[in-house]
Amino acid sequence: MAPSGYLTCFTYLGAPAMRGIAGRRSEAARHREVLDRLTQFSALREEGQEMQPTGATGTRATAHAATDEVPAWCTGCRAPSHWVHSRYVRRLADAAPGGRPVRIELSVRRLYCENSTCPKVTFAEQIDGLTVRYQRRTPLLQRLVEHAGILLAGRGGARLLQLLGIRLSRTAVLRHLMRVPLPEAVTPAVLGVDDFALYAEVYGTLLVDGDTRLPVTLWESRDAAPLAAWLREHPGVRDGAPDAQHVSDRFHLWQGLSRRVQDIAAAQRSCPAAAADAPAAPAGPAPPEPGSPGPPQELGYAQRHAKRLFEAVHQQLSQGSRSCCEIARNLDLDRRTVRKYARATRWQNVVRRPGPPRTTALDPYLGYLRQRWDEGEHNARVLHEEITAKGYRGHYQRVKTAVQPLRRQLPLPEPHQRPLAPREVARWITIAPKHRSPDVRERLDRLLAACPELHQAHELVREFPAILAAADSTALTGWLRRLTETRLAPRVSLAKVLREDAEAVANGITNPYSSGVNEGRITDLKLQKRIMAGRAGVPLLRQRVVLIAHLRRKYAFTAPAPG
Repeated sequence: MAPSGYLTCFTYLGAPAMRGIAGRRSEAARHREVLDRLTQFSALREEGQEMQPTGATGTRATAHAATDEVPAWCTGCRAPSHWVHSRYVRRLADAAPGGRPVRIELSVRRLYCENSTCPKVTFAEQIDGLTVRYQRRTPLLQRLVEHAGILLAGRGGARLLQLLGIRLSRTAVLRHLMRVPLPEAVTPAVLGVDDFALYAEVYGTLLVDGDTRLPVTLWESRDAAPLAAWLREHPGVRDGAPDAQHVSDRFHLWQGLSRRVQDIAAAQRSCPAAAADAPAAPAGPAPPEPGSPGPPQELGYAQRHAKRLFEAVHQQLSQGSRSCCEIARNLDLDRRTVRKYARATRWQNVVRRPGPPRTTALDPYLGYLRQRWDEGEHNARVLHEEITAKGYRGHYQRVKTAVQPLRRQLPLPEPHQRPLAPREVARWITIAPKHRSPDVRERLDRLLAACPELHQAHELVREFPAILAAADSTALTGWLRRLTETRLAPRVSLAKVLREDAEAVANGITNPYSSGVNEGRITDLKLQKRIMAGRAGVPLLRQRVVLIAHLRRKYAFTAPAPG
């Protein structure tokens, strides 16, 4: 029995017959969850309890409660009142525990205002945390609807709410989303401004607070006039922002440098081939040319099938068949298959040749596994731990499968080395040395030894992080001079671009603020636009971009303190 003054009435509407002990426990758990949700409001009193099944097509939990005879505060003048005018029942939808819709039937009072100077004659009492004026949902459910709209927009939010037992249309979710007030706009001390492509040949402007890194607002235009008008409307910002600085973000500086290194690697394609891992094979007989008859060997099923079809088609041709359609009818084949075999001069030309063997993350460690196996270490778990310490990130099961041939006294397959792509070479050079795996370090050393141009590029690239870490823009001049002296077109063009925007680059090195925050927010903006299939108008897009950023900040995950 609940204490006096608390809700104890609970009704199930439309509940099918429960089956088994587990079902009864589940119903009791949902019952208890709703009661625990409502018993926190001390102004409610009990009105009994009943169970009422009404069909077998879904269920709805209904709770009955009434307010106690306690003073209520006028919604106009906040004066207390005991003078009851009447009672009426409010029906509130609440969050659905266990996917079951919940309705709270709450008997509330309408009271007279005892303050003669108050313009209100009567008012309805409100229960903090449970009722809101002109609203048929509890604040908990209303927040859930608003958050679903902020995170997933209309259609996605409606689907999520349906999974939670709350039925709303996509237009209703959007309507509730647009009613959510935006955070109060404050004049930021540091304002980031950037434009973005909104639609085809239509651009917009996004403002971001440089200190909080949160979006402020956005609009459809990238002209200077709307920005100047916004700055005039916010006190503390002078007209036109004459002291505004252009700051390049470090991400794009690194991206431009990486692309130039990639261009150099693409121009030096012979270097990656010279730095291959596998040593040169001993001299031996030259491999046969593709398509030439090699030594006799047993044919597989695909080869026997291709040879049989080749002989059948050419036999039909030798017997006087004139068209591929006629041969296809005689052999019950597709005419395109007959045409392919008729054009071939040898059946080997029709067989699909296997592609080059695929490389795996375990290939660089096969030599080490073979060495440790010869030394007597036959435990796959220990071998996996050893190569993991060397940089391997794969699963133990792959190591266990790889050493199976050694258990049968068979050799390990030779590691396959695919040719290095220019993008991969650029990533190796630009990544911090401490983040390179042992295999990458070994291969990069061989590559730099084989290619002086890449070695010089590597030295210049590694100087740039030191300039950024020291926040010293004076060292940039000497670095650009050395970049030009290399006489390589990609690096010379990079130096030219950086010199043309030298002030912004220097600010990006010395200033803690940059346009990188704007670039990240624009990326998130485009993601939200794709979620809505590109059909969102500017007001809806502004509402979601601003609110979702604040929502993420509010519910940001923080790791628990150790100990």
